[in-house]
Amino acid sequence: MSTNSSELLLVFQKHLPENAIPYCVQLWEESPFHFFVKPPRNSKLGDFRYRKDRTIQTITLNSDLNPYQFLLTYIHEVAHLRAFARYGTNHAPHGSEWKTLFKLLLEPLLHESVFPRDILVPLKLHMKNPSASSARDLFLMKEMSKYDVGNPTTQPSFFLADLAPHTHFELGGRKFKKGETRRTRILCEEVDTGKKFLVSRLAKVIRLN
Repeated sequence: MSTNSSELLLVFQKHLPENAIPYCVQLWEESPFHFFVKPPRNSKLGDFRYRKDRTIQTITLNSDLNPYQFLLTYIHEVAHLRAFARYGTNHAPHGSEWKTLFKLLLEPLLHESVFPRDILVPLKLHMKNPSASSARDLFLMKEMSKYDVGNPTTQPSFFLADLAPHTHFELGGRKFKKGETRRTRILCEEVDTGKKFLVSRLAKVIRLN
């Protein structure tokens, strides 16, 4: 847990693009919060926890995010903090109040000294009407994923959305066949059992045929 600016700086030096660090520390100094870097979670990139009975709130981010995803998620969660500080519970979590604050907080970072151009272009488009999760934006996530850290020989190399229907693929050591797309998820059949599952179109998979 980071509880002061010195501890936070050490965390940011490990996880953030260098030119974004002073600004991110400044946001914390303006509205302090408890900050944790957590082991990877499949269900979310980070979160903000609002507790009425606490004056200091909590933000957590996943440890496996690349620097640009870490930065975007950090600003996303700080926008939640500011929205709850300003509006309490009288606003939708990802409604107009949050969107306005998210855009305002990210604007000073939207230049090539912070984000590479290949991310900056889809990010600016995304921020015209930001969604609850940047992971819903396939174009943005594809560009972000280029900067993921990992062994290329063991990392899945395709987004499920990029595979043709009926393609076989591996996910989590299990084999599936791609089916029809249903909004942000794709109906897939497990080869060995015949069971069907809705899988995120942004899941990274190994193509088998």
